[in-house]
Parts: sequence; C-alpha cells; structure tokens
Amino acid sequence: MYAGAATILCLLLGYPLAYLIAFRAGRWRNLILVLVIAPFFTSFLIRTLAWKTILADGGPVVGALNTLHVLDVTSWLGVTDGDRVLATPLAVICGLTYNFLPFMILPLYTSLERIDGRLHEAAGDLYAKPATTFRKVTFPLSMPGVVSGTLLTFIPAAGDYVNADLLGSTDTRMVGNVIQTQFLRILDYPTAAALSFILMAAILVMVTFYIRKSGTEDLV
Repeated sequence: MYAGAATILCLLLGYPLAYLIAFRAGRWRNLILVLVIAPFFTSFLIRTLAWKTILADGGPVVGALNTLHVLDVTSWLGVTDGDRVLATPLAVICGLTYNFLPFMILPLYTSLERIDGRLHEAAGDLYAKPATTFRKVTFPLSMPGVVSGTLLTFIPAAGDYVNADLLGSTDTRMVGNVIQTQFLRILDYPTAAALSFILMAAILVMVTFYIRKSGTEDLV
C-alpha cells in the first residue's frame, strides 16, 4: 500500500516537472536536471533522517498543516494521528516519495524529450486544444517513460524498510521490515528467504501484468 501510494504521488509530481524540463526549461534544463539528481550525492539514510526533522511535532510543516486544518482531514482518513505527522503512514509515504522521485522524473524526461515537436505543431494546425494535444499525442507517446518510471519507483519502494523503520511506528510496517526482522533480529533465515522469494514473485507477476496492460510489451 505504501509503495503504491508513493508511486502514484511520484507520478503526479514527477510528470509535470519532467514535462517542464523537456519542453519549457530552455537554457535552465541542465540546471534543473542537476537539481533533480543532487539528492543522490547524499546518503539515503541521511535523507530519510532529515524527514524526521522536517515532520517533527511542533515544526513549521506540522504547524502549517494544522493551521490549514489539513491534518483534520488526513486524520479522518487514517493516514495521520491527530495533530502529528511523524510515526504515521503519511510520514512513510512522504519519505518514500521524496527518496524515489528522481527515479520517476528521469525516465519521464527521457521519454518526453524524444517526442518530435512537429507533432505538437501538427496538432495545433488541426485546431486541437492543448488539453487534447496532451491527451491524444503527448501522454500516449510518453507511456514508455511512465511505465519505466513507475517500475523503477515501485519495485525498490516495495522492498524498502528504512523509511518505515525511521519515519513510521510499530503499526506502519512494510514487507521489507518483516523480512529484515526475520533475517537480522530473529535470525530465521529460511522464513526470511521464503518471504523474499514470495515478494519477488509477486512483484514479477504484477510487473508483467502491468506492462502487458499498458501496451509496452517491448519493455519486458
């Protein structure tokens, strides 16, 4: 659930930015790309720990969300606990989204950048509105990037345990946390290996089904 929610958020956030870089950035394109990959120069663990400070109780982020009454809605949905964000499902999803967002943006940018600009001009010559051009031309041609980005985001996020361990609580555990507990704490290697294989097989089945349904079988 956490990996799926983070993947959807990465797509919603990453597609507009990738579109901006590919078609609107101009001479700022290289700078924006550097800013996208800049987090990779910092340890994954440090980036995750930073979110503990960002989402800390009484911090500016939580204060702003409380002022806007956003936490009232998220608490009703069950993703936050009262007026706090840390140690809730929302904190885990935020951490996953931030850490894996570049894996979504870069494939999307590569796919969008390859689209011939003359296709947009042709759509305009045929009196297609910008929304129609995006729906009929841009998005279908960017589907390989969408599929690649979602796979590169969902697969590592599904096996991640660091974000849930540092940003979540005992009630916000992922499959990776169960495997880690079996392998490093309980030292039940057969169970850990079995769970790892089941996770890998389940992801393989979902990925194959997803690729075939999206019409991008050449990625398999």
